[in-house]
Amino acid sequence: MKKNQIDFITMGCSKNLVDSEVLMKQFEDNGYKCTHDIKNPQGEIVVINTCGFIADAKEESINTILEFARAKEKGRIRKLFVMGCLSQRYKKELEEEIPQVDKYYGKFDFKQLLSDLGKAETATANNGCQNPKSDMGRHLTTPRHYAYIKISEGCDRHCAYCAIPFMTGHHVSRPQDEILEEVRTLVASGVKEFQIVAQELTYYGIDIDGKRHIAELVSKMADIKGVKWIRLHYAYPTDFPFELLDVMREKQNVCNYLDIALQHISDKILHAMRRNITKEETYDLIKRIRERVPGIHIRTTLMVGYPNESEEDFEELLDFVEWARFERMGAFAYSEEEDTYSADNFEDNVDEQEKLSRLDRLMGLQQDISAEIAESKVGKVFQVVIDRKEGDYYVGRTEYSSPEVDPEVLISVVNKRLRTGSFYNVRITGSEEFDLYGEVI
Repeated sequence: MKKNQIDFITMGCSKNLVDSEVLMKQFEDNGYKCTHDIKNPQGEIVVINTCGFIADAKEESINTILEFARAKEKGRIRKLFVMGCLSQRYKKELEEEIPQVDKYYGKFDFKQLLSDLGKAETATANNGCQNPKSDMGRHLTTPRHYAYIKISEGCDRHCAYCAIPFMTGHHVSRPQDEILEEVRTLVASGVKEFQIVAQELTYYGIDIDGKRHIAELVSKMADIKGVKWIRLHYAYPTDFPFELLDVMREKQNVCNYLDIALQHISDKILHAMRRNITKEETYDLIKRIRERVPGIHIRTTLMVGYPNESEEDFEELLDFVEWARFERMGAFAYSEEEDTYSADNFEDNVDEQEKLSRLDRLMGLQQDISAEIAESKVGKVFQVVIDRKEGDYYVGRTEYSSPEVDPEVLISVVNKRLRTGSFYNVRITGSEEFDLYGEVI
């Protein structure tokens, strides 16, 4: 057990990761040493940043809390703290069920943890003073060449199945100048690639002056010297700001990549989900995106097994996926979240085995599409950033792949000595179901 060391564990999305990174920097400014997601935490303090999105995520967070509660009982750690979405929503229940945790924090009061713990016992007068700009400072847990930028918090959408607004509150945009200054600071520290994240990316600015400013923000980011790639995550399809596509097409360092969750295509299901978009509008949206940005790679997320989803509704979804040929796609089976509109108004009446069967069929179709898209890249040349060396390969990504979730490019180590964080022109020599193989030219 290492004195004054805090081991952070982050569950869930990249937005949670940003919160962990901010808090880690604040602790380091106060004399602590911080580690993140190491296999065998050795610090005297553990902080778990939880996810409460769906049942599987909640279960994983609870199991992690229980694991470290047992470690505390055995004396392997001295203090245990929990923060994030799960404790934002279920703080009272968690306090009753897992009292071994020293204190629970939510999504917005977690910085109080710093005051509660105080300065590290070894902190000097200088390093013990909290940096007044530490809200902008972060301890990057990603490879030093890329970072996540969170441009807003919360969500004003009211999708029937989603509990996120209960945990994150109303949409609040960060000031544009603050975001741009953070990008400049990170560029100065060596970051070249930026993943722009928000619960609802395209809503940015609405709460400030009633207008969408996402295109303006991304354009200004792209103009910052040293920004090599910008990639956009978590757009919403309704009232999509098409001027954002113009920025993507015109700015060479804005990746031709868009993460936009569509959830379903059946009008009946979209209406029940309260998505405020129709089947026809969704088809038109995909057409317009591909027309405005030729070669764009679209990542989406779909849901199966929503209440009252019939076989006909599901077949519509299969037809849509076959037509859209998404370059990246994830899917999950509906799970009822308490207090949501769908939980209060619909019976969870699709059999669990049927949900899993539909999920398998949908992902099987996408697997074939992904393999065909990967194969079509063989022989072509792409710019690739190297993320790491792993075994006999350097592992990198094209502009069409986000870290950790998308296909990678494997380059044999005998090909050439490559540097992590550097960009190379790579000819694709082979493909598998998802990943590609290539050689530097």
